[in-house]
Amino acid sequence: MLINKFTKLPYIFVAGVTVTLGGCLVQKNIQESSVYPTQQIPQEIVASEQVNLTTNVAISEQPQIELKPEPVDDVWMRIKDRFQFDLTTEHKSVIQHRNWYAKHPGYFKRLSERASRYLYHVTVALEEQNMPSEIALLPVVESAYDPFAYSHGRASGMWQFIPATGKRFGLEQNWWYDGRRDVVRSTEAAIKYLQYLHRRFDDDWLLALAAYNCGEGNVRKAIRKNRKQGKATDFWSLDLPEETRSYVPKLIAFAQLLNESEQYNLTFPEIANKPYFVTVDIGSQIDLAQAADLAGIELEELYRLNPGFNQWATSPSGPHQLSVPVNRADQLKQNLAQLPPEKRINWIRYTIKSGDSLSSIAAHYKTTTKVLREINGLTTNSIRAGKPLFVPLASKGAEQYVLSAAERLKSKQNRASLSNRIKQIHITQAGDSFWKIARKYNVGMRDVARWNNLGTTDVLREGQKLVIWSKASKGANGTELIRKVGYRVRSGDSLALIAQKFNIKISDIESWNGINRKKYLQPGQSLKLYVDVTRASL
Repeated sequence: MLINKFTKLPYIFVAGVTVTLGGCLVQKNIQESSVYPTQQIPQEIVASEQVNLTTNVAISEQPQIELKPEPVDDVWMRIKDRFQFDLTTEHKSVIQHRNWYAKHPGYFKRLSERASRYLYHVTVALEEQNMPSEIALLPVVESAYDPFAYSHGRASGMWQFIPATGKRFGLEQNWWYDGRRDVVRSTEAAIKYLQYLHRRFDDDWLLALAAYNCGEGNVRKAIRKNRKQGKATDFWSLDLPEETRSYVPKLIAFAQLLNESEQYNLTFPEIANKPYFVTVDIGSQIDLAQAADLAGIELEELYRLNPGFNQWATSPSGPHQLSVPVNRADQLKQNLAQLPPEKRINWIRYTIKSGDSLSSIAAHYKTTTKVLREINGLTTNSIRAGKPLFVPLASKGAEQYVLSAAERLKSKQNRASLSNRIKQIHITQAGDSFWKIARKYNVGMRDVARWNNLGTTDVLREGQKLVIWSKASKGANGTELIRKVGYRVRSGDSLALIAQKFNIKISDIESWNGINRKKYLQPGQSLKLYVDVTRASL
């Protein structure tokens, strides 16, 4: 017998009817909820019920009614109310991850802060598809609800789609825009993918989640292997990749803690159970800095709500929608209506010079040859000196677009946590690979990829600049022997003279500063040098 959480009275289920004993309140067609208290049935409906508590049969002559649940203020509680998985498992892997979460209460504060913009949207999207609310916790495991997350396996976004799977489920990826990071579109794609996997694995959500992580082929192979050996084929019995064996238990452990937060003395910072953002149709491309001003919000906030956009503007080919805080949508619409279309993007009229190429102009103005061809009606990359070329230009300095792809990469490559290492620039050559570069600098392959927002399977281009953080040398007592020195080039200086003065290699100066020895140094030019203080003639 079960106990009604809100009336504290026992109840039984009777052929579509919930009967609460001790008061004989009959409720029809109500899904029991641990968060939304059930409403009282009107007395005229109660009177019309014929209830036989001995035989547990209820006969109704009234049409069935659907009662709406009382709302809650916290979306975490809304998620908890719709849990469908079996959360009673005490598998050792679940216990291990549960203990880790429980010992790091600060993690929940950081996570809730990131998830506060997106969790309501994900929760509602899952409810609309009648999916278990535990799936709303999947981005916790995948990315800690960080839409800018990028893994060494080339997975990107809150739901961590790899390029191929993203394209398979309609997520466009180009220089301007990456749909894998788009909160709305990636959530739609993740739901479609998970529904597909759920069907493929006979409605087993744990197998579907495992396949989401390591691929359905790997899960099917593990199932076939167990069947041949006469073993069980549930998730817990399969021989799956190590990452996948942890993946599902992490989600279950987190759900258990949310479900029994009081027992574990944990606090989930409240996230309002209401929309944080709304999507506005903007019609065509717009400079993101200008859009932020029109909406009356910070540019960084606009990026966090629209993380799919890589550059300083929305994509010229779409999507032509922007997500903004709910209370700013009307302001954006009104201001957009008053803005002439030609004012949405800044343009310059560039006169092509001798020696220019479409690619060099595109690189200088931080755009692409494809964009320049489209804007100027060109069918090839051929251009002629003296002819005009229209180029789109950001309305603010690059550093203002703090969460654009380039600025995020720059921030990662210059982070203070690597101050005990030497920053070097490696210019890739023919035949280079992540393995060769990592071996050359005595660092990890995944580190090289992570420092440069790349995956270890990405193809390296000849002439590509990679940031490498190599370890500084230390003396016998553990103190660093290498010091970073700022040097300003003097008249008559050359790379050879500077290298000799500080007892370093010319190739190192080039690497540290991303310069080429074929180009002359300019008086006043600043150089970064990493000098062994025991050997340099300072």
